[in-house]
Formats: sequence, C-alpha cells, structure tokens
Amino acid sequence: MKKILLFALLLGCLQINAQSVLGKWKTIDDKTGKAKSIVEIFESNGKVYGKIVEIFDPAKRDRKCEKCEGADKNKPVLGLLVIKGLSKDGEEYNGGKITDPETGSVYKCFIKLEGKDKLTVRGYMGFALIGRSQSWVRI
Repeated sequence: MKKILLFALLLGCLQINAQSVLGKWKTIDDKTGKAKSIVEIFESNGKVYGKIVEIFDPAKRDRKCEKCEGADKNKPVLGLLVIKGLSKDGEEYNGGKITDPETGSVYKCFIKLEGKDKLTVRGYMGFALIGRSQSWVRI
C-alpha cells in the first residue's frame, strides 16, 4: 500500500512539473513563422522571468539592444531578460512586462500554457485585446 501511495505521489509531482511554464522555449515569430531564439523561463522570489539564452541567426547573436531604454539600453540581446515580473493568476501568468529587443518597446504581458508543450505569449498596450500573441514551443 505504501509503495502505491509513493508511486502516485511521484507521478503527481511529475505531472505538475510537466504542466509548468518554467523551462526552455523556442520562440516563433508571429509574422514570419520562423524560429528565432530560445527563452528560458524561470522563477525568482515568487515572480516569473524569461531570458534569451540562444539566438538562431548568427548575424544577430552579438547584437545589443540599442533601442531599449533604461537599464537594458545597449545590453547584449543574448542574455537579456525579456519577460519580467509575471505572477501566477489562475491558469495564466500576468502583471509583468515583455520587451521586444527588435524595437526596444516594452509591453504588458501575460503567458498561458496551452497543453504541456505550447505556450501562448501575449504582449499588449492598455487592454489585452489590443496586442500580439506568439506561440512558443517547449524544447
């Protein structure tokens, strides 16, 4: 009986981990449909963040975020925190910001897991209805 309970507990933990937004995600450009980068989503002090850990286009690997403002200005895009300060709210994470390193623009953001290997990432201004969404794929 104890073995069955232990197995069920372990299986439950694995399912919870598999249903997490944490991990590495391949970003897919919503305009071109091409894979652009790998973003690692992690948790720190109860908030969720996303950092660019790989860029597929060799010509863009050494770019700096010249159009970014504040502390991110002229930082390398590789290693840049593009998702900052999201909090879990039911089945989605929101209340944070996302930076577009191409334009330097910062938007409100929410992310939501769609199945275990697909993440919807939405950046918007004002209302969530006015914005852009991308689908990222777990790697």
